[in-house]
Amino acid sequence: MNIISQNMAFGGMQGVYSHQSEACNCDMTFAVFVPPAAIAEKRPVLWFLSGLTCSHANVMEKGEYRRLAAELGLIIVCPDTSPRGDDVADELTDWKLGKGAGMYLDATEMPWAAHYKMYTYITEELPALIAEHFRADMSRQGVFGHSMGGHGAMTVALKNPGRFKSCSAFAPIVEPTTADWTANAFGQYLGADKAKWAEHDACALVKSGARFPEFLIDQGTADPFLDEGLRPWLFEEAIKGTDIGLTLRTQEKYDHSYYFVSTFMEDHLRWHAERLA
Repeated sequence: MNIISQNMAFGGMQGVYSHQSEACNCDMTFAVFVPPAAIAEKRPVLWFLSGLTCSHANVMEKGEYRRLAAELGLIIVCPDTSPRGDDVADELTDWKLGKGAGMYLDATEMPWAAHYKMYTYITEELPALIAEHFRADMSRQGVFGHSMGGHGAMTVALKNPGRFKSCSAFAPIVEPTTADWTANAFGQYLGADKAKWAEHDACALVKSGARFPEFLIDQGTADPFLDEGLRPWLFEEAIKGTDIGLTLRTQEKYDHSYYFVSTFMEDHLRWHAERLA
């Protein structure tokens, strides 16, 4: 693991690191904020998964999480959204496919399958690295994310309910298999068999029996992607008749940006901290 940068913040340490990923077959970069309480004891881990076109840097620079994470004693891990590098396949004419748009799944179709193994990376490889190098209590993990990262957080939680104790999302893509916004990427990464797509779709996972105790979702009413790709009401409909809890909050006049995410970041951190206590 290579240190790219380390900066003191609110008594803790904001670091950016890189390593050679076996899963993604390239160098991967990630960010970790370690609170001051981790000097004395292992602390809970909260994963933030970023959205389309983003990297670890977006939430690190705009998410405004460090002050409260230091107070609550939370380790915040921010992975990248896709593999990177000159040898990594990309699509220059579609920002919803390729670098920055890994969709948090394991691609099975070439050329993507050579590097795009983001599900394995964030559920197996990177957690092992965090456990080895940071004072992390891996028995207390939560996950949240924004947009594509909200989709990733919800599907990862539904597929790993024994690992994660909390899950929330800012403007998540809840049913990517039926959204024009994301269907092309799913077809490119996973092929024509839509049964494989359903394994990475929150609504489809719930309908097939996957369960997680509860979710917190914030959605802005001025979000330009609300009707085209996000559609949180579909998840609300999917969980009817189940024991899954959902707090779906509609935030008037907020859009899809990090102005929205940073505004409600404190609510989400406190919500996770209660469940990771």
